[in-house]
Amino acid sequence: MLGGGFPIVPGHEIIGRVAAVGDGVSGWGLGDRIGGGWHGAHDGTCKSCKKGLFQMCSNKLINGETRSGGYAEYCTLRAEAAVRVPDHIDAAKYAPILCAGVTVFNSMRHMNVPPGETVAIQGLGGLGHLAIQCANRFGYRVVAISRDSKKEKFARALGAHEYIDTSKEDVSKALRRLGKASMIVLTAPNADVVNPLLNGLEARGKLLMLSGPGEVTINSSLMVVSGLSIHAWPSGHATDSEEAIAFTELQNINCMVETFPLARANDAFEAMLKGTVRFRAVITME
Repeated sequence: MLGGGFPIVPGHEIIGRVAAVGDGVSGWGLGDRIGGGWHGAHDGTCKSCKKGLFQMCSNKLINGETRSGGYAEYCTLRAEAAVRVPDHIDAAKYAPILCAGVTVFNSMRHMNVPPGETVAIQGLGGLGHLAIQCANRFGYRVVAISRDSKKEKFARALGAHEYIDTSKEDVSKALRRLGKASMIVLTAPNADVVNPLLNGLEARGKLLMLSGPGEVTINSSLMVVSGLSIHAWPSGHATDSEEAIAFTELQNINCMVETFPLARANDAFEAMLKGTVRFRAVITME
């Protein structure tokens, strides 16, 4: 990756207005609503870019990580990675769609799982609460997987048809009881759940990782015998984000956020690390 180093301004999932346009930039004007997601820049010449996988560019930049991001009153965005954002939408509610939302939307639509199949969503946090809604809108039979029976009512309100409480039931047995899943989406990083989830997949089933659990020992025999596969997907590029925004609005998907003024950015970050935010912390300029 290019870029990096300190000091750097953190933050992605950015929505604002164009205050200045650089030399040679076309298609953007002063006052335009604009957004920046995880994907911050691409070179346009590598093999990934030639395939249209701009967010997987060999020389990609990441907003808030390898280039300065949005925890500021002003930031710069690369034109090739900038997202066109409709004027009428709520910036706070739609900002997370530029990473969390596009990640679940973009990954699931590329897995080629037909409507009517059973799709399980592991985790009920920032990614998970969006993934349940997205899977429901794609026409899947949705199984939510989490701990604590108190979360069942909320999961069903989001669109889950079934709920597995892993504090009371083995997830593999529960998935088999429900007829197994065509796809399981891992949204919470936990290496210990990977093999039990694999046991809950039907033949040719797919495990889709959206949150990196670190090093995992896989039961390769089970994968070979059942023809299972493991997939991962990193966010999306500008067009993906624009399509995710349109899908979110059309399908009435609710991204739950807590807002913090810029002066309380550290409080927002600490709340995120503690896991007390429900479900995305958004910095506002108010």
